[in-house]
Amino acid sequence: MIRLATTLAALSLLVVGAPVTPAQERGTPAKSKGGKPLGEPWAGVPEELRRLKPPDWKLPDDLKRWQSADRAKTRGTVLKCLGELPPRPKTLAVKVTATEDKGAYTLERFEFDNGVDSVVTGMLLIPKGKKGPLPVVIGLHGHGGSKETICTDEQNPQCVGPLLVKKGFAVAAIDSYFCGDRSGKKVGEKQLPGADEGAWVKLNLWFGRSLWGMMIRDQQCLIDSLVTRPEVDPKRIGVTGMSMGGTGTWWLAAVDDRVAAGVGVAGFTRYAELIAHNGVRLHGMYYFVPGLLRHFDTEAVYALIAPRPLLMLSGDRDFGLPLTGIEVLEKKLGQVYKLHGKPDHFRSVVYENTAHEYLPEMRDRMAAWFEKHLAGRDR
Repeated sequence: MIRLATTLAALSLLVVGAPVTPAQERGTPAKSKGGKPLGEPWAGVPEELRRLKPPDWKLPDDLKRWQSADRAKTRGTVLKCLGELPPRPKTLAVKVTATEDKGAYTLERFEFDNGVDSVVTGMLLIPKGKKGPLPVVIGLHGHGGSKETICTDEQNPQCVGPLLVKKGFAVAAIDSYFCGDRSGKKVGEKQLPGADEGAWVKLNLWFGRSLWGMMIRDQQCLIDSLVTRPEVDPKRIGVTGMSMGGTGTWWLAAVDDRVAAGVGVAGFTRYAELIAHNGVRLHGMYYFVPGLLRHFDTEAVYALIAPRPLLMLSGDRDFGLPLTGIEVLEKKLGQVYKLHGKPDHFRSVVYENTAHEYLPEMRDRMAAWFEKHLAGRDR
């Protein structure tokens, strides 16, 4: 059962003329794995880390200046931190490798060459009997997952493809580097480089770019292909995912304006609080973007998404997503969306006694968000 937090922001809605701010919610799930409270910041954190002081980024306070200059400057800095990413192919040659009839929808397996180092494997679910062009949701799998996690593995909570396609959405997903069909194979006891996340990080550093930047670039290649499909409405593209996919949700939306709406699950993070709670060790090597904290923390990346609809779903006992950081982001992003005149386009829901997990309540909220903001219908 979801209940609104009793905050001054919520109470201000009752006052005539009071500023309207987005409602941040605290929910009590029917069932969760739970976990220990995160504890006090800096407790047990090495002294060396206490010396690190990420810069304090000034939130936009003038919409005209932000839209005319500061937003482009901020995005330019974000892209520079991702590294010298090669231009995406002007024409992406997508090869359909198989088609499966799933009754209410068609499952299409495809692949494309990203033009740099890999053949990218993916899936597209297309509902039957729906007149196009349709809204499409890109599903981003978690660390160690795959396109199957999103589209076919219905025992996995992250498998949102069948749910969304039955609601009239097309759904697309690709395998990220070192995952799924791109993970390489074992020869004897040796693992080939394709499955080695660390090797991909190192190789990209040699070329002056980050693995995370290349992972986002692959998702942009996917968008390049989707917008050419007659079944897909290029103005109604959503993105969602959990964990690594939850982080990818806001990064992809921040760097690519073609994303119209996003729902991130277990990925709402601010780096300063992550350091303060000694949580850096909980994230894979893919996660780290060189130089970002020389300029700003993640609120600057999130700010690039506004005023497009963004829903973030989190657990209060997720050690990789400290609640203290979520609370800072709620306040800062609430101000950014209010500046755009769209306070209701940002929502953060934190579930009590919840660790790093994808709850049924989260799936329901995710689907409802896309039904409202991509399909134009409220439940």
